[in-house]
Amino acid sequence: MEYTELIGSRESIRNYDPAKPLSQETLEKILEAGRLAPSAKNLQPWKFLVVSSPEMREKLDLCYRRDWFHDAPHILVVLGNKDEAWVRSYDGYNSVETDLAIAMTHIILAAENEGVGTCWIAAFDPDILRKALYLKSNQVVFGITPLGYPGPGFKKKGVKIRKPLKEIYEFL
Repeated sequence: MEYTELIGSRESIRNYDPAKPLSQETLEKILEAGRLAPSAKNLQPWKFLVVSSPEMREKLDLCYRRDWFHDAPHILVVLGNKDEAWVRSYDGYNSVETDLAIAMTHIILAAENEGVGTCWIAAFDPDILRKALYLKSNQVVFGITPLGYPGPGFKKKGVKIRKPLKEIYEFL
C-alpha cells in the first residue's frame, strides 16, 4: 500500500474476530516494524510483549474493561526501560516515551498494512497491568493495543475528521 493511503486508511478498531488469531509470521512482520523504529542514540529501550495465552489474557483483560478488547486474540504491550533510554544532559529529559511512541506508531502502521486491526490504548489501569506482567520499577508501559482481524460485518468509517492543514502549520 502507498504510504499516504496507508496512514489515511488506518483507524482504531473496536470489533475483533476472536476466532482468527494472527499467524506467527504476521505477528513477527508487525513486530519487525517496531524493531526497526528509530530511537534516541539508537539505544532501543523497548520490549514488545504479545499476550495471547488465555491465562495471561484473563489477567490483562482486567486492566481495560471493554467487551471489544476481550475479543481480540492478542494484546500487544509496548514497554520501555527508563534506565536504557537516552537522557538529555541539559535538563534530565528521558527519551523513553518518545522512543516508545515512535516504535508503537511503526507497529500500528505495519499492522494496518497487513489488514490487522489495532486501537492504541492509554486508558488502562497501570497497577493491574504491572502486577499481571511482574514489571520492574524501571519499566514503563507506554501503551497497549489489541491485535486482531476485524470482526464479521465490520466496516471502516472511511472519513477522518481532522483540522485543516493550514490551521496546524506555519513557515517561519
